[in-house]
Amino acid sequence: MYIYNVTAKVDLAVHESWLRWMKEVHIPDVLSTGLFTHHRILHLLEQDESDGVTYAIQYFCSHLDHYHTYIHQHAPLMRQHVIDAWGEQVYLFRTIMEVIN
Repeated sequence: MYIYNVTAKVDLAVHESWLRWMKEVHIPDVLSTGLFTHHRILHLLEQDESDGVTYAIQYFCSHLDHYHTYIHQHAPLMRQHVIDAWGEQVYLFRTIMEVIN
C-alpha cells in the first residue's frame, strides 16, 4: 500500500472554505481518477496556527504505478485547480510513502 500525502498550510482567513472545497470538490475529483482506493484528512496538532492551519490529505493506492499515473496524467490539472481557487492562500508539500507495517 502507498500513501500520497499532501500537507497543506492554509491561511486562517480561508481554511474553513478551503476544507469544504476539498471535501466537496477536489478530493472527489482526485478519487474519480480511479487510481486511489480511499483518502483521509488529518488536522496536524501542536502546530503554530498563528498564520494558518495545517492539514494532511492522504490518498491510498495499492500499486506505485497508480501513483505515477496520477502524477503524470492528472496532477498538473488538479494542481492548477488548487492554484486557481486558492492562489497563495495555501502552501502545499507533497510526499509519497510506502506502508511497511
